[in-house]
Amino acid sequence: MATVVPARPSDSTTVVQPKPIHGAPGSAASVVLHVVPAREQVKMGKAATVPYGVNWITFVAMALFHVGALAAFFFFSWSRLAVASVLYILAINVGIGMCYHRLLTHRGYQVPKWLEYVMTVCATLSLEGGPIFWVSTHRVHHQLSDQEGDPHTPNEGGWWAHVGWIFFGQSLHDQTEALSRYSPDLRKDKFHVWLSKYHWLPITVSGLLLLGLGWAFGGWKNGVGMVLWGVLLRVTLGLHATWLVNSATHLWGSRRFQTKDDSRNNWWVALLTGGEGWHNNHHAHPVSARHGLKWYEIDPNFWGIWILAKLGLARKIKVAQYDPNDPKPAGV
Repeated sequence: MATVVPARPSDSTTVVQPKPIHGAPGSAASVVLHVVPAREQVKMGKAATVPYGVNWITFVAMALFHVGALAAFFFFSWSRLAVASVLYILAINVGIGMCYHRLLTHRGYQVPKWLEYVMTVCATLSLEGGPIFWVSTHRVHHQLSDQEGDPHTPNEGGWWAHVGWIFFGQSLHDQTEALSRYSPDLRKDKFHVWLSKYHWLPITVSGLLLLGLGWAFGGWKNGVGMVLWGVLLRVTLGLHATWLVNSATHLWGSRRFQTKDDSRNNWWVALLTGGEGWHNNHHAHPVSARHGLKWYEIDPNFWGIWILAKLGLARKIKVAQYDPNDPKPAGV
């Protein structure tokens, strides 16, 4: 996944001052990028990680989840499908899209701390790591998008961008000290630091609950079936949905904005991820909580944020606007 290059104690993270998003009235929306000096960087990308060999723990874990996902089809029931669907929405839409991505990484809106923590726990159900790992990796992606050092650029191969990048190098899921150079805001929060270390705990508890409750209300076969559908199949599908944002939306689709990367708007990835497929829009206006900028660009993750606002739970929502006749990325 990455290679750590130690930093000298006297070095500190450089933060680029906010720039207004193009066309955002009042410009509460800003581009805040945590740029880390080269000597401090956690080296990512194919050239930096492949020489360290395969991360067998990650490889075996992914293989087992995929085998379990296939086995789930032999344990189908409508109740298990319903459980998996609800947990998918909580993990991928609420957790990854609304929380890890639009809230924690880009600070596109604000919610009360208790709700931020609940949404963060939901995100860990995706098996995509803790908040510091996910946020830091994604900020590196934006800093070096489709350049050397981007963790998952298709320029190094479509399969690499989709899943290959997680199989090589050191696993940094619990190395908050190295990764927090990219997320000093999260490092200051004790809950996010703790959950980054124990990110595996919520999904483990959910699996035990599914096994126990399923067994209690339907016997051992129902308990096993609930785990296969509610954890293994659901997580596998969610991982591939997220990975498609890394791969497919830098390969196929349209480009409304002339960004400095290969990001594209891809409608079918947007359907699978709740709006994360409008990736060119996002790279052009990264802090915008809304990714679908046209009426036909469905964005359920933003609809969730809108509902939170109507309930009085979300505020300072940053939404990008642009001139259709002269679309420009933020800060241009």
